[in-house]
Amino acid sequence: MKVPFVDLRSMHLAIKDELQEVFDRVLSNSSFVLGEEVQRFEQEFADYVGTRHCVAVNTGTAALHLTLASLEIGPGDEIITVPHTFIATAEAISAVGARPVFIDIDPISFTMDPALLEAAITDKTRAIIPVDLYGQIADMERIQEIADRYGIPIIEDACQAHGAEYKGRMAGSFGLAGCFSFYPGKNLGACGEGGAVTTNDAELARKIRLWRDHGSSKRYEHVFPGLNMRMEGLQGGILSVKLKYLDHWNDQRRIAAAQYDAALAGTDIETPVEMNYNRHVYHLYVVQSAKRQQLREQLIESGIESGLHYPTPLHLQEAYRSLGYKQGDFPVTERIKDRILSLPMYPGICSDAITRVVSELKEGCYVG
Repeated sequence: MKVPFVDLRSMHLAIKDELQEVFDRVLSNSSFVLGEEVQRFEQEFADYVGTRHCVAVNTGTAALHLTLASLEIGPGDEIITVPHTFIATAEAISAVGARPVFIDIDPISFTMDPALLEAAITDKTRAIIPVDLYGQIADMERIQEIADRYGIPIIEDACQAHGAEYKGRMAGSFGLAGCFSFYPGKNLGACGEGGAVTTNDAELARKIRLWRDHGSSKRYEHVFPGLNMRMEGLQGGILSVKLKYLDHWNDQRRIAAAQYDAALAGTDIETPVEMNYNRHVYHLYVVQSAKRQQLREQLIESGIESGLHYPTPLHLQEAYRSLGYKQGDFPVTERIKDRILSLPMYPGICSDAITRVVSELKEGCYVG
């Protein structure tokens, strides 16, 4: 029995007729870029997150980039974030000419450690970007308290946390803005690329709308030289369809995570911890083991896919060598990079598949 890491095909087959309706509608009205489909999704997603505004763009990277650009952040400015994340978080900082400043992660949640935040703040700090990782929101209350004390805006990287909750509030509703990716494998994924910024700040939303569309206030009139980072109409329509199922799909992920938790109890494999202030939505189900490579090889031999998120932290990537960080600077991040393994996780993953994965993991532990 082969077990895929993610199964998008089955999920899409279940809503195929609704997706086909979107395609037919967009083909009929030729609203291929922005337009009614995107506007509808923007309103629906803002309502879902609990913010006044949502601006749809073409990627999660663009969401981060345009938020920073709209705040006029640039060369000489510093943005605090974490090294244990996908490069897009830091890449957006680099795109506006600012400098990423990394701080280590909490050893349990793997999100930004608030205890390290204040020491990293300087007179050059223009924003803080906590990352909601693997489906769990960072400790936003503690981070917000420090940010407010220094008057620094928070930009929440919620690209892995669609539908997650922190003390009853939705991911993307914290700080000045929340940034989302709708890459196909996300909890809410497009059939292609997509992203969005959620915010309660009307002026920020206005600026991002200008930035995404060549700085244009109306056709052929440009307030400033912007960029082309617009969402396609087809993706807006598809995301509206999928948004209706997001909570149900997240519930299925949580059920699968609970089965993994129970089946792996009593082994030396460490399962993810749902923090008591969070409702985890398990974008990824990430375990830890000193035998990570051995376990992964055991899964591969058995036809079971797995993932590594992220084997080389950003501060040790060649792309960020110029920042001057070195091995040993972020001990928690560096410790887990050789221990973490992402197991198959997607809505509708069957109980038998999870049982098979766990059986092979236990065999890998025994062999070692």
